[in-house]
Amino acid sequence: MSSMALMPAQHEFSTALLRVFLEVARLGSFTTAAPILGYTQSAISRQISALEEEAGTPLFARLPRGVRLTEPGRRLLVHAQAVLDRLDEARRELTDLRDLNTGRLRVGAFATADAELVPQAIATFQRRHPEVTVTLREGFTPELLEMLGAGDADVAVVSYPGTQHIDGFDLRKLRDDFMYVAFPSDHKFAGRRQIRLADLQDEEWIAGSSRPEDTLISSCLRTGFEPRIGFVARDWIAKQGFVAAGIGITLIPSLAVDSVRRDVKLARVHPDDIPPRQIYTATASGFTPSPATQAFLTLLHR
Repeated sequence: MSSMALMPAQHEFSTALLRVFLEVARLGSFTTAAPILGYTQSAISRQISALEEEAGTPLFARLPRGVRLTEPGRRLLVHAQAVLDRLDEARRELTDLRDLNTGRLRVGAFATADAELVPQAIATFQRRHPEVTVTLREGFTPELLEMLGAGDADVAVVSYPGTQHIDGFDLRKLRDDFMYVAFPSDHKFAGRRQIRLADLQDEEWIAGSSRPEDTLISSCLRTGFEPRIGFVARDWIAKQGFVAAGIGITLIPSLAVDSVRRDVKLARVHPDDIPPRQIYTATASGFTPSPATQAFLTLLHR
């Protein structure tokens, strides 16, 4: 005899049949259950027979008036109710996710985007969907893309000097990000609306790193401009503090201009010297964004 013949029958009970089974068990009658379930009495009888065939045993004893559960039927009743309760719970959870009554949103962003753009979007999102848990991770663009690719973030705000396509990610442009130079309020250039890098050769710079290529100043290097970095301060507030104290100047992206302190003056860098960065939202390709992610993307792009 083959091994297949020795294996027990595999039963696959459909949820539709289980619901019919539960209603008949509750009412003790095919005839009474039929109009409640929207079937004829003969259709109910056929469905119960199909379920019994799958179970390999009678589930109801047919009596002169109605039906009564057999012992296998009583055993199945417990499991059928548990299965359908779990499925109903799953449907409720999926509905809650769709309607944003639950869920999570994991956002990644680079530091400048966290100055105003991302916080405003998150604040609006939380007012509209208070039951969704929102978390934020900050990093440079390569780190943010790595998080997306690993499934550790749902959406990220990233920056590039120009339009680019990146395999594995869906990018949607948010805006251009122009550069400004921040001066002390008494600086000779404090009244300028626009500035050229050539005018800043003798200035001390406050940068996020001692290596210009690792900072916003890297965009100056292609013109041959070599800034003289006097102090390193990674935090935006610290940079502005050094500028306000007259120790040096620094670059401020347009994304952050509304958060600049009042005793610091800004002049826009000529776009021929530093072209605007392109700001994008990024999601992992091949994945349908969750309802929470899609709602947040809509907020950002509005």
